[in-house]
Amino acid sequence: MGLIRDILGMGKVVSGVAEVFIPNKTQAQTQAHLRAMGAQAQYSSEFLHMRTGFFDRMVDGLNRLPRPVMALGTVGLFSYAMIDPNGFAMRMQGLDYVPDPLWWLLGAIVSFYFGAREMHHFRQKRSTHRGEPLTQQLGFMPVQTPVDGNAALDDWRLSQIDGDETSTPVETR
Repeated sequence: MGLIRDILGMGKVVSGVAEVFIPNKTQAQTQAHLRAMGAQAQYSSEFLHMRTGFFDRMVDGLNRLPRPVMALGTVGLFSYAMIDPNGFAMRMQGLDYVPDPLWWLLGAIVSFYFGAREMHHFRQKRSTHRGEPLTQQLGFMPVQTPVDGNAALDDWRLSQIDGDETSTPVETR
């Protein structure tokens, strides 16, 4: 037994020396996880208290303007074409001189604007159906430090605390 203990003790020394050249993956992953969770906690603190001041309401109102302005502008173009066909034709010929890359840029801006608005409304609709705090709706969880340095074991312990019974205990006789 003494010989086995000596060999195992030497193994700890060898692993300690090896960690000088090759970092411990579990500790590195734990540190990376803690850094990521800290960054997400910092980002989520921005959304803890929703601002509803005058400026925020004004910006929200301005964000709602482009869609009705574009719709009413299109109806206005049809009206202008019926009222003054020659003036309308002359202005449409002027639009023909606009280079194609500029049209592509305008299309990209409009697409991203409406895509961002659609995503905003999708997220708001999804969050109103839940009774969770806003930080959990956005997917941010509080930072939790590992108990004994083994990230997998800590994750398993947390899942047992949360009631996530993913595995059944093995009965021994």
